Amino acid sequence: MNPSISQKERIISLDIIRGLALFGILLINVGAFKVIMEGDPLPDYSGINGIINTLIIIFVQKKFFSIFSFLFGVGLYIFASRAESRGDRPRWRMARRLLILLLLGIIHVFIFWGTILPVYAIIGLFLIPFYHTTVSTLKKWLMGMTSIYIISLMVKIFLPSQGAVSSILDIFSNDAMQIFIMFLAGFLTAKSGWLTHIQELSKPIRWIQMASFLLFVGFSLWIWNASQSGSSNVDSVTGLGSLPTTLFYLTTLFLLLENKQMVKFLTPISRVGQMAFTNYVAQSIIGTAIISTIGLEVVSPKDILYIAVLIYMIQIICSTIWFKFFSMGPLEKLWRLMTYGTKPATKNPS
Repeated sequence: MNPSISQKERIISLDIIRGLALFGILLINVGAFKVIMEGDPLPDYSGINGIINTLIIIFVQKKFFSIFSFLFGVGLYIFASRAESRGDRPRWRMARRLLILLLLGIIHVFIFWGTILPVYAIIGLFLIPFYHTTVSTLKKWLMGMTSIYIISLMVKIFLPSQGAVSSILDIFSNDAMQIFIMFLAGFLTAKSGWLTHIQELSKPIRWIQMASFLLFVGFSLWIWNASQSGSSNVDSVTGLGSLPTTLFYLTTLFLLLENKQMVKFLTPISRVGQMAFTNYVAQSIIGTAIISTIGLEVVSPKDILYIAVLIYMIQIICSTIWFKFFSMGPLEKLWRLMTYGTKPATKNPS
């Protein structure tokens, strides 16, 4: 039996998963670093480019930002609970942290138009009322929102052209809804304390893993066929399959990272995840610089793969070196400073 990991190593495990999610997000964002203007050539999706593009849709699109969103929910709850344990006002501190993220995200828009930071900040504000709710209430909200999301997508796929209803379906089946669902899932997971009982919960987690794997395979085949036939439902099918796929990825990673040796092996990736905010912003800067330097007029799926791997290798090296001298990423430090001031608030001495 693999030795169970310690609480400290569980935090490292979260950073590993966050670091892996950043690579998936990078695979989606690289193509957007090059803004296509009217009259510019379009990417080639024939041959190997088409295969790579379809594989990215199947294995990456909507899945890794869902993992990242889940971890954001986990992190936000941990942040608020630690603030409360110091005698601070958790919901007020959450609001301040998210509003600062919104400000920093708006600044990032001028670097990368496709940044997700402002969206995360705004959607995150809707988590504030859930801080003091019970686990049972959180479960009901999560099940309800997930059901609405799934039903909306299924109606769009199987009953298209619903007129005015289509606009409502678009609201309940868009990426913002998926982000909120994953925020809630992460918030619930942290509040329930499940992350500290992975070994005890390994049996039900494995059942979830197997069930979600079967759904993952089914949706992968569906997406492949839809992509090859040029179906207009590819995006909706991808969204529908993203939840079970994300669940499969997360359960697999949580079980895998119960192994100390695996955690040790993937520690360099944890460094990327440990300064995820900095690395997310840096990806857009490095990617834009690379595309500009080599003079790419159009970014094909092959280019996306090469550039993403190059950027990620750079970030693994730089992050590893950074933490030899510092305990926190530069943007994480700035975010913390703007959230707390000079230091976190504590109880007044009695």
